[in-house]
Amino acid sequence: MDRSAGSASAQLAQRCCTGAKRARQGWHTWRVGQLRQTAHWLTRPDKRGSDKWGNKREAGGRVDTVSIYSRTFLRTVLTLPMTTTQRPPTLDLPAVSRWQRTAPLASPWLHEEVARRMQDRLQWIRLQPGAWAHWGAVRGGLQAHAALAKTYPDSSCYVAEASVERSQVAMKKIASPWWNPKQWGAARPRFETPPPASVDMLWANMALHEAADPQALLAQWHQALKVSGFLMFSCFGPDTARELRELYTQLGWPPAGHELTDMHDWGDMLVQTGFAEPVMDMERITLTYETPARLLQELAELGRNFHPARFPALRGRAWKARLEQALARHLVRSEDGRLSLTFEVIYGHALKAPPKIKVSALSAVSVEDMRSILHGQRPHS
Repeated sequence: MDRSAGSASAQLAQRCCTGAKRARQGWHTWRVGQLRQTAHWLTRPDKRGSDKWGNKREAGGRVDTVSIYSRTFLRTVLTLPMTTTQRPPTLDLPAVSRWQRTAPLASPWLHEEVARRMQDRLQWIRLQPGAWAHWGAVRGGLQAHAALAKTYPDSSCYVAEASVERSQVAMKKIASPWWNPKQWGAARPRFETPPPASVDMLWANMALHEAADPQALLAQWHQALKVSGFLMFSCFGPDTARELRELYTQLGWPPAGHELTDMHDWGDMLVQTGFAEPVMDMERITLTYETPARLLQELAELGRNFHPARFPALRGRAWKARLEQALARHLVRSEDGRLSLTFEVIYGHALKAPPKIKVSALSAVSVEDMRSILHGQRPHS
């Protein structure tokens, strides 16, 4: 992918979006003007003119689907044993920790694009947060942070970063100069983890799929939110870089990346953490590249291979040359001859519901929970 700095139109022209799916755990209350957010699994696709997901390539094509709320699906899924683990089994913890320390201190183009699409979903949120938190602004999108600050100009903001280096970059890029008179009356951002029950919105773009313990991170987000506050997040899904994964398998190499979590599993984890009414979205974004070297450079900016069974040591120049040759041969090319790579992006939205008190012959309720119950409001989104 050949894009020069400042060429936004060229960047957009080189990308297309296909194959959106939607899902929601729990019952869905439909509102006028809002899309029904329901996920479907593909079944019995017509082989003619269909891609590997069963999606028709020609305009107006139709795909047979099975609703997750159909009786057939429920009879099948409800009989399966449910197993949950706090940590993904294919994620190497030392590799994750090393990436958190060494990741580029900049926002990748794709992260900014995903953040822009996630911001479009804020039009459905009626709650105006008095305080909000941006989790991982440096990697998640500094341009997105500026746009959010304009959306909520009167709201106080927390910026939480994973390392001191990222926090310093965030302060340099986000904090306004003290001598600017226009900023004297504005709420200044605080560069720290938000205290418990301190924010009405928590924004986390492209961070969850890199968490060593995702359920612990979700619990941390849940703790930071006020009752009836809401979470907005995005992350990569299982189909991300599927062409590269298939190529590694064909060559007999170790996995090209760790296994990524499906959006339905994220919805289950949100419910288990204590969130209410989670709504999950998925779309596939296809990026095109002029050369294999540019494709690998983009992947290096986005992340690393955290799979425990990955190559145990660094590869040499001969291996890289072989990889580039294999990419040029096997990756599906677009009509203009560019290499194509798929990214599955998952979007999530959930509310922090008032705490539920178990009633028995003798029940104990904390003062904090009682205050939340007495002052809690119905969800606004």
